[in-house]
Amino acid sequence: MEHLNEIYKDIENRSIVNKYFLTITTLLLLFVVVTSCSSISVVSDYDKEVNFETYKSFAFYKTGIDQAEINDLDKRRILRAIETNLLAKGFVKSSNPDLLVSMFTKSREQINVWNNGFGPYGYGWGWSPWYYNNMNTSISSSTEGILYIDLIDANKKELIWQGQGTGYLSQNKKDERIQEFVGKIMEKYPPEMKK
Repeated sequence: MEHLNEIYKDIENRSIVNKYFLTITTLLLLFVVVTSCSSISVVSDYDKEVNFETYKSFAFYKTGIDQAEINDLDKRRILRAIETNLLAKGFVKSSNPDLLVSMFTKSREQINVWNNGFGPYGYGWGWSPWYYNNMNTSISSSTEGILYIDLIDANKKELIWQGQGTGYLSQNKKDERIQEFVGKIMEKYPPEMKK
């Protein structure tokens, strides 16, 4: 009988620990989801031989932009944000530009499976005869988008700079999210030239 009392006490202790651990895990997961949804990872690459100070005017490269596989509303949002950023950097829009601006996008759907199963020895995969509800699976999906902004030398028709932003997309506040994407990417232009 004493052995059964120890087993019941062990089950009760595990249940308390499991509930506490589940609460902490849920809070941490929520924090990761909220912070990852708002962050944008940005990288850029450029031709090290180019003097970026010589570029003063721009125009959009229609041929490249037309190939971007997004709807026209989002294209216009992105182009307006790029134009705003370039004008703020002192560029002028011109019919005879130094730079041609192009962009393209990629996206991928991510399926997130989260299992908070508690096995016989604590957190993890598995099954325990002592714990009834030890497998609780949550599934969610999100869309990760990548925006590329290309700056092309108008005379040479050569790519001289590319910025790339990667982050999670949302249908909420789409204008603000696109402005954030473009703003973060354009912070990298002009590149800091190492002497």
